[in-house]
Amino acid sequence: MDRHAETARPHIPEPLGRSDAFLEFQQRLSRVAKVNRPVLLVGERGTGKELAANRLHFLSGRWQGPLVALNCAALSPSLMESELFGHEAGAFTGANQRRQGRFESASEGTLFLDEIGLIPMPVQEKILRVVEYGAFERVGGTASVEVDTRIIGATNADLPRLVRDGHFKADLLDRLSFDVLTLPPLRERHGDVMRLAHHFAERMALELRLSQAPAFAEDVMQRMERYDWPGNVRQLKNAVERAVYQCEGETITEMDFDPFGSSSRRDPADLPAAAPPESPAPADGFRLGNRTLPDAVRELELQALGQALAKARHHQGNAAKLLGLTYHQFRALYRKLREAL
Repeated sequence: MDRHAETARPHIPEPLGRSDAFLEFQQRLSRVAKVNRPVLLVGERGTGKELAANRLHFLSGRWQGPLVALNCAALSPSLMESELFGHEAGAFTGANQRRQGRFESASEGTLFLDEIGLIPMPVQEKILRVVEYGAFERVGGTASVEVDTRIIGATNADLPRLVRDGHFKADLLDRLSFDVLTLPPLRERHGDVMRLAHHFAERMALELRLSQAPAFAEDVMQRMERYDWPGNVRQLKNAVERAVYQCEGETITEMDFDPFGSSSRRDPADLPAAAPPESPAPADGFRLGNRTLPDAVRELELQALGQALAKARHHQGNAAKLLGLTYHQFRALYRKLREAL
């Protein structure tokens, strides 16, 4: 009997969002989920990279296999190798018995490596071998262990820049980036803020055993729509849940976006008007000369992109704003020119 026929596919919650940016991302995710290749998820904090990894796994042909996750930021470099590849008894002090690593645990399934840009270079070497040959040795061992594991990596770092700076292996990036999915930040998901806010409010009301969720006052909704949510969906969820449990009536009239009391708690309409962004200026004496127009345009794009990234300290969302582009327009330009930066 086909093992896939023995178990019903688990229910996969529908992602919350109807904006063009969000639906485009989900369409790409659903398409690549069925391809048995590594995938990189790139996005700002709080955009839902772990949820996207779960969806990739359960929409794939590996859905009956294990989904194993590891937050690479939570481990010291000395523990990373043992955690990923396991160890033999006696490999180091305290290693009293053989222990499986995450790669073995995820065999015939998916291994989700969050904050993949923080993996030390020596460990990257071993991961590269797993990706290429499907085999590795445990720490302290010599026997080859074969595994069949799909890798999904996630990061908010600029991996190509880490490669140029010598902190990430170019070969590993090439092999992990069969496809790179960029999660749209909440500020680019036009129309999704209140849809998500109502969802989070209803869930919090259920948890608090309220008869119904409080409504949002009109001015609160306007503030939520104007705010740029630097912490993305995670920040919105916290703000809404906090407002629901603090609400003493049927309507939420106050909302703290930032519990630490920074200026982000203020109504964005009360903040000083921002100065218009400075357009990165081309170098003095820029002329077409004997170049073709496409070459001249490419040079100007490189100049503008490089200056915007430098001014935004390589925060791609802010660089996009400086250039007057949407985040997705910026990402397309960046992918086109990143090898020449």
